[in-house]
Amino acid sequence: YLVQCKKGIGKDYRGMEAKTRRGIPCQKWAEKTPHNPNYTPEKHPNAGLDENYCRNPDGDESGPWCYTTDPATRYDYCNIPECEGQVTHTGEGTTVECMQCNGEDYHGEVSRTESGLECQRWDAQEPHMHGFTLKHFPEKDLKMNYCRNPDGELRPWCFTTSPSKRWEYCNIPHCTTHPPVSGLGSQCLSGKGEDYRGRIAITELGNACQHWNTQFPHRHGWIPDRYPCKGLEENYCRNPDGEKRPWCYTINSSVRWEYCAIPHCDGTQQGIAEVPVQVPLSEECYRGKGQSYRGTASITASGKKCQAWNSMFPHRHEKTPDRFPNADLRDNYCRNPDGDNSPWCFTTDPSMTWEYCNLKRCDDHTQDPAPNDPPATTAQNVGLTTRTTSDCINGNGKDYRGTVAKTGRGRTCQEWSSQKPHSHKYFTPVTHPRAGLDKNYCRNPDGDVNGVWCFTTDPEKKWEYCEIPRC
Repeated sequence: YLVQCKKGIGKDYRGMEAKTRRGIPCQKWAEKTPHNPNYTPEKHPNAGLDENYCRNPDGDESGPWCYTTDPATRYDYCNIPECEGQVTHTGEGTTVECMQCNGEDYHGEVSRTESGLECQRWDAQEPHMHGFTLKHFPEKDLKMNYCRNPDGELRPWCFTTSPSKRWEYCNIPHCTTHPPVSGLGSQCLSGKGEDYRGRIAITELGNACQHWNTQFPHRHGWIPDRYPCKGLEENYCRNPDGEKRPWCYTINSSVRWEYCAIPHCDGTQQGIAEVPVQVPLSEECYRGKGQSYRGTASITASGKKCQAWNSMFPHRHEKTPDRFPNADLRDNYCRNPDGDNSPWCFTTDPSMTWEYCNLKRCDDHTQDPAPNDPPATTAQNVGLTTRTTSDCINGNGKDYRGTVAKTGRGRTCQEWSSQKPHSHKYFTPVTHPRAGLDKNYCRNPDGDVNGVWCFTTDPEKKWEYCEIPRC
């Protein structure tokens, strides 16, 4: 998952080449024989002087080098290939390394985070498994390990090559010149209406829209100053998050948000319900735990709008349609892909990752609770009084101390104190004494946003997430 080519003089090269251009094996940077080095890991802790890999700690113009294991040759340069297409040029021949707006169109080649960590390649799944691949995001230019913003974040970011830090923002300067403005934006609905810049400010059901720069009656994260290119002016209907069509928060405290009725650019009037014809209208109640629910509800119990399952904003997750092909994870409809107590969804509220949906149980007597059980209207809380933290997780499960020792795909977990079949130096009972790394139980020592995990005893699979029900 490391980049095996160099940019410029290769001062940031962190690949694993360990021989010189003449084929002589490199001496380890921490050793003193056969040559006593001037550059050591202790003296230069940020130079990446690991093992005996080729590096350029002194900024040598000729590129990465190493001390050699040949007593007659103190040091020599390494043959590190240049990264392809490492410079982006404008028509005038100047390098473009700045971003407009939130950097969603940034195509530069910064590949380190704001704290200096090297980015993980987008086509790699180690050390962090993720769903941002070229297959799923073909238009997002996910090349090499360059910082990108494929999901509408505040600015470009990347997964890091540090197992203890899943992702981090990159420090990309804003361009001093603004992109050319193509007209005033669309005044009618084209596609999903992401470029709609009209002045309709009322929902399709007649509720007036809340101003985007206010937090009353509904708190939200779509603040105009944070998203300068989303057209969040006044209280006009907009589609900043790639929803099915433009929408807005409402001034009705009991209705958080609603779609807006925007006329199509082809002259037709937008329908209120845009459900594909071939999809039957399912009943808006659920049976059992709701794993078979296929309705179109997309509001949580507290009135929050659901995040689309194939979206990673504002919450990154692994409950995607391709990972759960039988769960019907369409659009942002409430579903129960993981066998939770009832249908749920990730929310579009940045401060709340997920919540149960505002759904009722169907009148199914085979699923009625026992006389002493809580009533059906509080189904989403069933189990909270009987479950303990030993068999369910809160949040990302960082405090989980249960005894599940198998991954979601059935692989047995490797003991945290063991280095076989997978060697690891970061997550052991010694390095993380408060992380509860007992035996081979599933844990989350790095605070992974996707939940608990473990190294596996399968030599072909280093690690995997565990499927622990939410409390």
